[in-house]
Amino acid sequence: MSSSVPRLVIAAPSSGSGKTTVATGLMAAFASRGLAVSPHKVGPDYIDPGYHALATGRVGRNLDAYLCGAELVAPLFAHGARGCDLAVVEGVMGLFDGAAGEGELASTAHVAKLLRAPVVLVVDASSQSRSVAALVHGFASWDPEVRIGGVILNKVGSERHEGMLREALDASGVPVLGVLRRVEQVGTPSRHLGLVPVAERRAEAVGAVAAMAAQVRAGCDLDALFALARGAGALAGDTWDAGEALAFPPPPPLPVPVPGGSAPRPPDRAERARPQTPDGLKVAVAGGAAFTFSYAEHAELLAAAGADVVTFDPLRDEELPEGTRGLVIGGGFPEVYAPELSANEALRKAVASLARSGAPVAAECAGLLYLSRELDGLPMCGVIDAKARMDERLTLGYRDAVAVSDSVLAEAGSRMRGHEFHRTVVEPGAGVAPAWGVRVPVRRVEGFVQQGVHASYLHTHWASAPGVARRFVERCVGSWATAG
Repeated sequence: MSSSVPRLVIAAPSSGSGKTTVATGLMAAFASRGLAVSPHKVGPDYIDPGYHALATGRVGRNLDAYLCGAELVAPLFAHGARGCDLAVVEGVMGLFDGAAGEGELASTAHVAKLLRAPVVLVVDASSQSRSVAALVHGFASWDPEVRIGGVILNKVGSERHEGMLREALDASGVPVLGVLRRVEQVGTPSRHLGLVPVAERRAEAVGAVAAMAAQVRAGCDLDALFALARGAGALAGDTWDAGEALAFPPPPPLPVPVPGGSAPRPPDRAERARPQTPDGLKVAVAGGAAFTFSYAEHAELLAAAGADVVTFDPLRDEELPEGTRGLVIGGGFPEVYAPELSANEALRKAVASLARSGAPVAAECAGLLYLSRELDGLPMCGVIDAKARMDERLTLGYRDAVAVSDSVLAEAGSRMRGHEFHRTVVEPGAGVAPAWGVRVPVRRVEGFVQQGVHASYLHTHWASAPGVARRFVERCVGSWATAG
């Protein structure tokens, strides 16, 4: 199957140039024209996709060539963009900035090439005039496989300033597709890990997205941008599908033939297509304002593996969803809501009870903090014998990881790629049975595996290893049978 969805990649020379404002504004502006717009974000960022979803009414999806592998970028894109009129992909950092020490891997330029998509360069023009032409020329000529289809000039001071910029760019061969005036920043407040997520300020975020759309409509040539998007080349290959990703894992080893007996029969497709799960097998996924970090593909994989995926809010719900046999607690900001999470003693006890029963529990980063004994001195679930606290140091970066212990997510020795992003510390950093061994740049172990619990700082993308979801649901089935 091939995808011919019109698409644009919104990039910049560096962070802080205005990518999020332009990308989100474009998404909302095109959506207001009645187009079905598919929103995407390069890299592991969880927060920007929330604004993208608000702008388009569709799930924001990440495209990460490091976490998922370059071969999955186009299939995951086609999955998210299926049936859409336009896709807008917001880049990460500067156009050519990728994973440290890995060349172009996971950069915006890398993803643009994998998608065969034209790039629109957002340039902060606030402190330059003729120099903008040299900057754009450099970016346009650096990698001939990256097509810079146009530039949007941001933070332009006046009509005179705009005239100087346009005159300088006339000879560059790169058209100016938009000019945004230097105005007060659209209301998207930040804190220790970036923008405040939509779930924490929905009413204000709606207004902020509307303001971005108005700014883009006033300053950008939407018709020219859409024409540029339509010039993207067709993408050949399969469209990612959760069910198909789970359907054909490597077959188990065949039994040794008995002399004189019949040859063992390999499992057929139907037998390997999906685990047999009881009706109503529920996997609860934490949501709400405190737990906003998740990849949409995780829930899709769990559902394809046979689970009934339900969301609950640890800030408000005093019980886990009835029939819960597995629990997934992703990332977010429990440190911001520690008093409220601690005050919900009934749910903390319910989570601890589920963990003690041996039911599978997968916790990443914020989930690790929530399962700890305490967070900044306030009682949490007490599932993990560790204390968590805020820290001034930012821990950030991609990780190559090896599973140290057998768990509900992986066999010992399994390799996965992940990402860390936090300003907290958990003491101790690892349990008797650690979750992962990582190299950053020296080797260390981190995380906790005990009974059915897997808790770690590492964010992973299950599309890269769909067997994780299958294994988790199979363990839920086993836990259900034992409990029954």
